[in-house]
Amino acid sequence: MSNSNENPTARRGFLKQVVSAGSALPLGAGSAAVVALTPAVAQTAVPPTNPVLGYICFSPDEAAFVEALVNTMCPADELTPNGVDCGLATFIDRQLAGDFGRGAKRYMRGPWQQGKPQLGHQSPLTPEQYFKAGVEAANSECRKRYGKTFDRLSAVEADAFLTELASGKISDPRMPMGAWFYELVYPLFNQACFADPIYGGNRDKVFWKMIGYPGLPATNMVNMLQYRGKPFPGARDPKSISDFS
Repeated sequence: MSNSNENPTARRGFLKQVVSAGSALPLGAGSAAVVALTPAVAQTAVPPTNPVLGYICFSPDEAAFVEALVNTMCPADELTPNGVDCGLATFIDRQLAGDFGRGAKRYMRGPWQQGKPQLGHQSPLTPEQYFKAGVEAANSECRKRYGKTFDRLSAVEADAFLTELASGKISDPRMPMGAWFYELVYPLFNQACFADPIYGGNRDKVFWKMIGYPGLPATNMVNMLQYRGKPFPGARDPKSISDFS
């Protein structure tokens, strides 16, 4: 696995590289938009508390890949701990192990025809199966290039590999790897960062604190209108669903 302390500032720029590379890719209608974050005040990263341990969906090899993935995309720095300590791998595991991963409310019966790129993900595979197939394809390419799996790459190698993967420069006969990254992996990563902590990610509300988001108190119309474009009084101590249960 990549060392999270190796050039954290440089690796924080990975998402900017992904944005540039992805602009040339045809994204599906359900693809998540890239979120650019510029925190107003830098905070010292605090080690997370009460982490959720263990994986439900991932095998050991898949878990190693995902942990390396989220640590590369979210390295530890003065703003946040690394991706694993922020709960990002746990969130992705839980989502793929649940109804979303099983393809609930999706049309999962054939016939299967080749769809247009703008129609989004078209496959008989469930999101869980699609994600796992992409992990295997990515690791297979890493073995060809580096003689080792993704989790064993250096920080520089991991950055370069993910940037090429996101730009569509890495191909696999089984699936379009650029689409796999942008239609499934990156949306899950975004959701892991900013979803309510009860779902496993955004541990200790670290991303909410980073961008000044107060959590549930921001969802009522009065506050949204009154504090639009202004600091919200409760942003330093955001509240999640668990705080009201």
